[in-house]
Amino acid sequence: MRYCRKCCQPDTRPKIEFKDGVCGACLYEQEKEYIGWDKRMEELWEIAKWAAKEGRRRKTYACALGVSGGKDSTFTALYAKQKLGLNCLLVSATPELSTEVGEYNIQNLINHGFDCIRITVNPRIQKKLMRRDFFKYLQIRKSSEYPLWASTYRVAKEKNIPLVIQGENAALTLGVSKGINIDSDATQIVKTNTLGGKRAIDEFCDTVEWRDIIPYEFPDLKGWNGKAIWLQYYLKEWSQFGNAQFAISRGMHVREDSFRNMGRIHPWSCVDSDFHIVNQMFKYFKLGFGFATDEVCYNIREKRITREEGFKLIKEFDGRCGGKYIKKFCDWLEITPQEFWDTVKRFKKYDPWRRLE
Repeated sequence: MRYCRKCCQPDTRPKIEFKDGVCGACLYEQEKEYIGWDKRMEELWEIAKWAAKEGRRRKTYACALGVSGGKDSTFTALYAKQKLGLNCLLVSATPELSTEVGEYNIQNLINHGFDCIRITVNPRIQKKLMRRDFFKYLQIRKSSEYPLWASTYRVAKEKNIPLVIQGENAALTLGVSKGINIDSDATQIVKTNTLGGKRAIDEFCDTVEWRDIIPYEFPDLKGWNGKAIWLQYYLKEWSQFGNAQFAISRGMHVREDSFRNMGRIHPWSCVDSDFHIVNQMFKYFKLGFGFATDEVCYNIREKRITREEGFKLIKEFDGRCGGKYIKKFCDWLEITPQEFWDTVKRFKKYDPWRRLE
C-alpha cells in the first residue's frame, strides 16, 4: 500500500486519484484556497431566490433535502432553512434497524420546524439484498444507499419541487473523482462508488424482480424542471468537525461506546445504523483501511492533527468492531457466526491491525 504524502489516504481506495504522491482529497484542499468563494455564494443566493420563487409559483416546497439527522444533514437542513430562508421538505430513508440515537436525531431535526417524509423499504427485500451482497461482495451498503439517494429525487420529481440540496460531495472529500464532474451538480451522485452508475434493477436483477425495488431506482429526471446542488460546493466553511459541533449544539446526540468498539476516533458519524461499523470492518479486511482512516484524513486536512499522529490513531482504532455489533448483524441477517467469519476470510486481503509504515 502507498499513502498520500500529506495525509494517511491509501491507494487501495476505489477510484482514488493521486498526483505526485498527493491524493485527490488533499489536492482539493489546496485548491480551496484559490476558489472564488464570494462568487459561489452569490450563485447560491441566486439559486435560493429562484427556488423560493418557483416553489411559490408551483404551490410546493422550495427544496427537498435527504436527511438522516446526523451532523451533515442537520447542518445542511438548518442552513437551507435559516440562512437561505427556504421552505424545505425533509426526506428520510430509514436504515435497516435504525438505532435509538438515530431515531432521536431525526426527530430532533424535524422539531426544528420541518415537514418530513419518511420512507421505509420492505425489510424482507432489503434483508435478501443485504444477504446477497454480504456473501457476494462482503459489502452491505448497496441495499441501503440505493433507496437513500433515490428517495429525495423521486419525491422532488413527484411533488414538482424545484431544488434538491445535498450536503457533502464524497468525490471531493474522499478524492474519488474519476469519471465525475467536480461541480455543483448533485445528480452526479449516481456515479459515486456505491452506486457506480449502475441502475438498481441491473444491480439486483439476479435476486429480485423489478417491482420489488421500485424505491431503489434512481428516477429518470427528464421532465423535472429542477436543479440539484451540493451545499459543500458553495461553502468554504464546510467541515466535518465544524458540522458536528454545529449539530451537537442544536441537540444532536452521539454514540456512547468506546472508539475501539466502533473503529473510529469520533462518536458523531453514521450514528443511525450499527451496521455501518460492521461494514467498515469489512472494508478494512478487503482494502486495508476503515473509517478511522477517513476521520484521521479529515482531521489532518483541517489541521487538527499531524500525519504522524494520524497513523498512530489508525493503528489503534482502524477496522475495529465490537462483538455486539457483529452479533446484531448475524441475528438480523439470520446467519451463524461461523458463516460470518468464513465469508470474511474468503475476502480478506489484509491482516487485521497490521503495522503501518
